[in-house]
This record gives sequence, C-alpha cells and structure tokens, in this order.
Amino acid sequence: MKSNTLKTVVLVFGIALFMSNYSFGQSQDRQEIKEPPTFKQLLKEMDKNEDGQLSKAEVKGPLKDNFTEIDTNEDGYITKKELEDAPKPERKERKRNKI
Repeated sequence: MKSNTLKTVVLVFGIALFMSNYSFGQSQDRQEIKEPPTFKQLLKEMDKNEDGQLSKAEVKGPLKDNFTEIDTNEDGYITKKELEDAPKPERKERKRNKI
C-alpha cells in the first residue's frame, strides 16, 4: 500500500513540476505587444535641434524609410497630424512552435 502511495505522490509531483516549468518557458517566449510611441515621445527622442519638428535628417528606422509617404504636405517635416494619419506598418506573423 505504501509503495502505491509513494508512486502516486512522485508521479503527481513530477507532473506538477513539468507543467510549471513548461508554463514558465512559454511565458518567457511571448513578446510583449508594445504601443507605438506618441508624437511627443518621438520629439523627445529624435528632435536633435529641439525645434519641435521632425525632419528627415532627424528621424530613423521606419519613419526615415517611409518619410515621403508620411510627409503628405511635402514640407520636409512630419507633424503630429501626419504621423496620426500615416499608414500603419503591417504586423509580422508570429512563428509558433509546434509541440
């Protein structure tokens, strides 16, 4: 009788340990969904000459790559309104691990 009880306890403990490790590993792989930065945050980060405007020379990344599409009035600067109306980048499809 003690042998069966011990086997059951070890089995339950092993399954619980496996599941907790599996769950922890899965949560670490998940990428947090980030909100896009606000215009104010972009100004703080990229406005090198602190003129309150974002020029092509100041921006980087997707803003620089798509500057002409975002700067709809073609004045050489991205305004808050232009940034809000800018086409949103397509989200990349996440690769899922098959178990």
